Amino acid sequence: MAADAPEAARADGGAPAAFSVRGLAGLPEVRPGDDLAALIAAARPRLADGDILVVTSKIVSKAEGRVLAADDREAAIDAETVRVVARRGTLRIVENRLGLVMAAAGVDASNTPGGTVLLLPADPDASARALRAGLRAALGVDVGVVVSDTSGRPWRAGLTDIAIGAAGVRVLDDLRGGRDTYGNPLNVTVVATADELAGAGDLVKGKATGVPVAVVRGLAHLVGDDGPDDGPDDGVPAGARALVRPAALDMFRLGTSEAVREAVTQRRTVREFTGDPVDPGAVRRAVAAAVTAPAPHHTTPWRFVLLESASSRTELLDAMRDAWIADLRRDGRSEESIARRVRRGEVLRRAPYLVVPCLVTDGSHHYGHARRDAAEREMFVVAMGAGVQNLLVALAGEGLGSAWVSSTMFCRDVVRDVLGLPGDWDPMGAVAVGHAAAPPRERPARTPEAFIEVR
Repeated sequence: MAADAPEAARADGGAPAAFSVRGLAGLPEVRPGDDLAALIAAARPRLADGDILVVTSKIVSKAEGRVLAADDREAAIDAETVRVVARRGTLRIVENRLGLVMAAAGVDASNTPGGTVLLLPADPDASARALRAGLRAALGVDVGVVVSDTSGRPWRAGLTDIAIGAAGVRVLDDLRGGRDTYGNPLNVTVVATADELAGAGDLVKGKATGVPVAVVRGLAHLVGDDGPDDGPDDGVPAGARALVRPAALDMFRLGTSEAVREAVTQRRTVREFTGDPVDPGAVRRAVAAAVTAPAPHHTTPWRFVLLESASSRTELLDAMRDAWIADLRRDGRSEESIARRVRRGEVLRRAPYLVVPCLVTDGSHHYGHARRDAAEREMFVVAMGAGVQNLLVALAGEGLGSAWVSSTMFCRDVVRDVLGLPGDWDPMGAVAVGHAAAPPRERPARTPEAFIEVR
């Protein structure tokens, strides 16, 4: 097959007008210990310098003995899994030992005898380098090699092949700094060339045709040495590992339910903040999440006072400090003891942003009965707690640390007076918000059994 190449300049300043992709027939069944380069050379592939071989990982795994007798495929998946990304019933999307995020860790039970499974090559980039060197020795040609495997994709239906190993191939084509055909600057365009090659190769390899190798011709500008492992370094990235997105740049590391659980468990109290400003929009998005909490009688009992100016925070905290000192003196505390307690409450002053959640119970029922009226208020207090928890979790999702401090509950009249709040708004603590100055300390895991009684 042939396809027109894009007109836009690539990393080398140009692109060929066309390229071809053909399947390589005639390969025998590959067995553990086989010399894969020799098998490909014996199939008379008619290779030329600058060609690119796209080789399915299955035959690489077979040649390298990555065939595992496994009555229980799930156990093999467990052994290859580093991190579970998403789980739906028996289906697991996981990060495997290679850093690839795939269904079932890439463990495959197809195209292998019953009672066995295929694991991915232990080091696909090394496999590609060995295959490239073997073909150079056998045929005297300088070719690129891509080791491919089938994978699903977020947001898109269907499967396609991706590059999991590469040698002598420019796996990423960085077009940043160039311009498109209209002269617009290209600021973010980095093309996953090796994945495009893998997908093109799969069009002629297929899944059930017995053609595990494709030859791409006409893209010699993508072929070059990888560096110390394969000759002089000409700037071509060494291996498909460069295609794996680093964790810090991965905005979608978890599935939906997994992300919700992770957000809840990773919400931690932060007491030290950097001086970086807080995005007011992020806080408003967190408030939008807060007001989805459950509440009694179809009411909306939450109000959130956002203290965005330094003057408003200082005025409130000074008044609260004075009220607290007065209370402590009435308790008979010494001045030294008072000073220590006041210092412990400085977390709110260290935060660049404060939120004062308030409870409004105008939708509550009144029974004229002490026990029932007390229970009615407790319902609303529980709803307030749910709203604040939503707020804290959503703030964590925005990359913001927080600490919920109870202090405003002990001087509600002072808070209402300073902030000019209605008399029926009950301040329910204050939330310090900011960018964490350091990662929170590890918290020991808590097993749910210690908190459960089953009847």
